[in-house]
Amino acid sequence: MVKINSNAAPVLFQSVTKVYGKDVVAVDDINLEIKAGKLVTLLGPSGCGKTTTLRMIAGLEMATQGKILIGDRDVTQLPATDRDVSMVFQSYALFPHMSVLENVSYGLNFSGFSKSEAFDRAVTGLDLVGLKGYGDRLPSELSGGQQQRVAVARALVLEPQVLLFDEPLSNLDAKLRRQVREEIREIQQKLGLTVVYVTHDQEEALAVSDQIVVMRNAAIAQIGSPRDLYDAPASRFVADFIGEANLLPCMIDNISGAVAEVTIEGYRHRLDANGLSTGPATMAVRPSRLDVKATEGFKAKVVKSTYVGNRMEYTLAVQSGEIFAVHEDVDNTLAIGQEITIGFFERGRFCCLPLKERRPDQKLQSVPRKHQAHQRQPVRPELSWRLPTVSQIHHPPRPPKAGPPDNPKHSYVLRYSLRGAHQRHRPVRAPQRHCGGTLHQRLRFFQLLF
Repeated sequence: MVKINSNAAPVLFQSVTKVYGKDVVAVDDINLEIKAGKLVTLLGPSGCGKTTTLRMIAGLEMATQGKILIGDRDVTQLPATDRDVSMVFQSYALFPHMSVLENVSYGLNFSGFSKSEAFDRAVTGLDLVGLKGYGDRLPSELSGGQQQRVAVARALVLEPQVLLFDEPLSNLDAKLRRQVREEIREIQQKLGLTVVYVTHDQEEALAVSDQIVVMRNAAIAQIGSPRDLYDAPASRFVADFIGEANLLPCMIDNISGAVAEVTIEGYRHRLDANGLSTGPATMAVRPSRLDVKATEGFKAKVVKSTYVGNRMEYTLAVQSGEIFAVHEDVDNTLAIGQEITIGFFERGRFCCLPLKERRPDQKLQSVPRKHQAHQRQPVRPELSWRLPTVSQIHHPPRPPKAGPPDNPKHSYVLRYSLRGAHQRHRPVRAPQRHCGGTLHQRLRFFQLLF
C-alpha cells in the first residue's frame, strides 16, 4: 500500500499588509513565523483578518505589501496553482456527482500521477481518516462528519507543504465537532504536517493547537501556546476573548522581583507583576479560580445560581460590578441573595494587566493607496478603477459613413456595484442604451475589462 508522507515546510510572513479597495485594511503589517510540523491556529472575532491571512498563504488573495515565504521560496506573487498547499474548506466543496474515491483522487489525476497510483493513494487517504470501504458512496450518502473527513483525505493525499483549514468544524454539532477535531490533531501529529487552522471557537483552538495567534483589528494581539494565552494574557482583550475572565480593578502596592502585592476591594493578594509598576491596574481572574466558599477575601452577593450538570455557575455582585464564578460542589449550593466571601484558589495563575489599552472599536490608520502595489494596471488610460464611480467609456471611432453623424449617446456606461470590498466589480450595461461599434470592438472592450 502507498504511504502518505509529510513534506512539511515553515511559513514566514514579513511585514505583510492586505488592503481592499481604497483604504479597507484587512491585514495590517503582520510578522509571523510558523514552524514546520506545527499546528498553528489563527483565532479572533469576525472581521479581524484571520481568514484573509489564510487565503494569502493559499494564494487566493495577494498581499498588498510585504513577503510570504513557504520554506525557502518566496510565494508572494505566485498564484494558488503554483503553491504546494492544500485547503479544507468550511463547506467541504465535494463534487456531488462523484463517488468518495473519485473526489479524493480528483487532485491526483491533475498532478501527474498515473491512474493506478492515484487510486492507491486515494484508498490510503480514506483509510487514514477512518473511511475504509466508503469509496463507492456518493457524498450525499455520508454524514456531515464523514464528508469533512473526505475533504481532509483529498487534501492529505497531495502531500502538501502546508495544509490549511478554514473553520472546518462550524457545520457540525458539538459532539461530532469534538470527535473530528481530535482526529485532525491525531493525523497532524502522526504525519508531522504543517497546519494553519482558522477558527473563532476558543475551546477548539485550545484543544488542537501547538501555538495560537490571536488577531484583533487586522493585527496580531498576542502569540503563544494555549496555556500561556490562558494563564498569562498580555491584554484585556486576550484575557476576555480566550475563555472567560473576570477583570477586576486593583491597586499594585509593592513589587518584589516578578511578584506584586495587590489590593482588591480591601483584600491583599500576591501574584505575577507581568512587568507592570506600582499604581492602579486590572486583575484578570478565571471563573474556576474564584473560591466562593473562602474564609478570607472580599465580600460579594449571589445574584444568579445555575446548575449545569457537573458544576454550579454563579453570578456575583461586588463593589466594581458583577463577576462570574464556577464551583464543582453541586450538592451544597449557594442561595440567591446570600452574602459570601470570595477568595482565590492556590492552584492556577493570576495576572495584572495595564489599566488602559486600545479600545476594541478603535480603528487602525488606513494604509495609503500607494501601498497597493499588486493591483492590476489598466490596459487603457480611460479604464480607471476608482470605486465607486460612474464612467462613460466610448468605443474607438468607427470608419466614416454616409448619413447623419453618430449619436453621442451611443456608448457604454459602466456602473460599479460595491457589493463587497473583496469581490470583483463587474460592469453592468445601462438599460436602454445602444451598444455601438462592431462585434470585434465590443468583444475587445470586454476582454480589456476582464
